[in-house]
Amino acid sequence: MKYTATTLLALACCSAHAQSSVKIYGVADAGIVLERGAPGGGTTNVSSGIASGSRIGFKGTEELGNGLSAGFVVESGFAMDTGASGQGGLTFGRQSFVSFGSPLGSISAGRQYSPYYKALRDIADPFSDGLAGQAPNLMVPNRRMDNSLYYASPKLAGFSTDLAYSAGEVAGDSTRKRALSGAMNYDQGPLALSVSHFRREDASVGLHAHNTLLAARYKLGDYQLHAGYAFNRGMGTVGGGGSSTLGNGATSNGGTVTSATSVITSGTVGVPGASSRDVVLGLCATFGPHSFAGSVVQHMDRSAANQDARQYGIAYLYSLSKRTDLYAAYARINGRNGAPFTVGNATDDGKGNRAFNLGLRHQL
Repeated sequence: MKYTATTLLALACCSAHAQSSVKIYGVADAGIVLERGAPGGGTTNVSSGIASGSRIGFKGTEELGNGLSAGFVVESGFAMDTGASGQGGLTFGRQSFVSFGSPLGSISAGRQYSPYYKALRDIADPFSDGLAGQAPNLMVPNRRMDNSLYYASPKLAGFSTDLAYSAGEVAGDSTRKRALSGAMNYDQGPLALSVSHFRREDASVGLHAHNTLLAARYKLGDYQLHAGYAFNRGMGTVGGGGSSTLGNGATSNGGTVTSATSVITSGTVGVPGASSRDVVLGLCATFGPHSFAGSVVQHMDRSAANQDARQYGIAYLYSLSKRTDLYAAYARINGRNGAPFTVGNATDDGKGNRAFNLGLRHQL
């Protein structure tokens, strides 16, 4: 009887291990960035994370039975050129959360990407928030949400919903520094659509910003068509990096909110009550190992400053294998009235209005 019980216990342990998995993944991306049009002159840099942010991550899942599962993701960004930690030095600054899944959907808690950002990156932007032509050079990306709870519904006939809440954790006022985001999605066959929204409260005063994005993607053989239209209002109406002189003479650093290394709940940007509109139109094409991307992004400033801007971007990627590719990209921004936008990439905001990228990306 003793041996039978021991055998059954061993089988149970093996079964539990068989239902659990932990995966190590990552991206190693580095290359050359030539920037032109900066106030201090042009620069040539050896940079990291140009097409995709360099990272190392761990994720795991455990099947609990009856359709239930538990999981986690911890992901750390770093610079290939210097070895420094990314996201302001945070250990797991890219993502860190624990999740619970069921047939009714999944809920997760931690530092996570917002539903708004996922719609911009995965549907509207043909550059997927990377390389010189990325849409967030002009558009507010609202990338990450700290202290967040995230619900993702199951997909039903192509439809799904994502909801996220980020606690501000300011003593005495639960609304300060709070962020909310949601998206209604459709993805079936060649067509993907999303309507997403993001709202962020200021950390110290009663101001807020909100962004609404309509995104679409259509696959047609070897081609993909991308489109997005964003409505922006409030303190966070300016995307990209650099600094902008506001109508009242104050100076606002656009990078404090939309930097690739920043948290979306950081300081005030823009004039309270200001508004803008953004449009992105793009095309991707793949022929064997060759991939091409191109887009036009238009920022329409509705404030008195009238700082409109337009970006043109193109890219070429050559796949050496399923996990390794070479890339080249170029983008240029034409701005009006001192528009503060700069050409960045997946990691850096950039310093000039023109940039050329050449590099190598390997995915673990």
